[in-house]
Amino acid sequence: MHWLSRKSLLCFSLLFGVLILAIRPISAGSKGLPPYLVVLGIAQDGGYPQAGCRKSCCQRVFDGQQSGRFIASLAIVDPQSGRRWLIDATPDFREQLRLLDEIAPVPTSPGLAGIFLTHAHIGHYTGLMHLGREVMGSRRVPVYGMPRMHAFIRENGPWNLLVELHNIDLRRLAHQKPVLLADDLSVTPILVPHRDEFSETVGFLIRGPNRSALYIPDIDKWERWKVRIEDLLSKVDVAFLDGTFFANGEIPGRNMSEIPHPFIVESMQRFASLPVSEKRKVRFIHLNHTNPALNRTGKAYHQILQAGLAVARQGEKVGL
Repeated sequence: MHWLSRKSLLCFSLLFGVLILAIRPISAGSKGLPPYLVVLGIAQDGGYPQAGCRKSCCQRVFDGQQSGRFIASLAIVDPQSGRRWLIDATPDFREQLRLLDEIAPVPTSPGLAGIFLTHAHIGHYTGLMHLGREVMGSRRVPVYGMPRMHAFIRENGPWNLLVELHNIDLRRLAHQKPVLLADDLSVTPILVPHRDEFSETVGFLIRGPNRSALYIPDIDKWERWKVRIEDLLSKVDVAFLDGTFFANGEIPGRNMSEIPHPFIVESMQRFASLPVSEKRKVRFIHLNHTNPALNRTGKAYHQILQAGLAVARQGEKVGL
């Protein structure tokens, strides 16, 4: 007589299958592959198309003539451990999490080992609302922020409710202090000058076992920073840089000095004398809905390519 009945054997097999599913890496055959970045969006805080926009730039998308773009965000994926991290939680969080699930599926939801926040402007943290009890009801998702960002969430509703209900677990960042995600994978915040009404603003240096990347979606003019962007560029393999506006006068009726991002044409001029190998690292990101570089068949987009630079592509992967 067998010590396990047929029914018991079936139950054991099912349980074993569930356990295997729970510890399955990100995709079949992915174990041993190096980590990589995924571009989950390239648009400015309002997305593309933007609410209330009746201009031709957005009308092309509303009419189905051109694809829209999600708000600027990256994901870090480590196939070895089966873990994923977000950089910035945008208003497009729902769609971006779905995109990430398609590229690097995991068996749990939200399946995030952490979220790194650059600053407290609406396109960079408000997606945290999806982790609350009204939506996902997540448990202790680590959320990394600088001291003022940390205090902003803890002291202001409705974000403090995420902390009180343990939907998120706040973790403090420090300027130029790396956060180790794995033995050979880290994220380091770097303070940058920006309109810091509610929090500091940081970019992130992301280092993997083979390559490194720089992410600076928001910054004032390059000249206002004590750090030379060229020096940082020389130390990484790819750089996702603020490309909010293509040129001055892009928003008629607005004083663009009040929103002092480096224009893409200024960056192209600044980088013009760099070696081709350095210019190839640059990918502009965080493009406003008015930015003509969003049109991949337009003059502005091809002007960037001719200068030896590039525009980030939603869904592209960059190995680390």
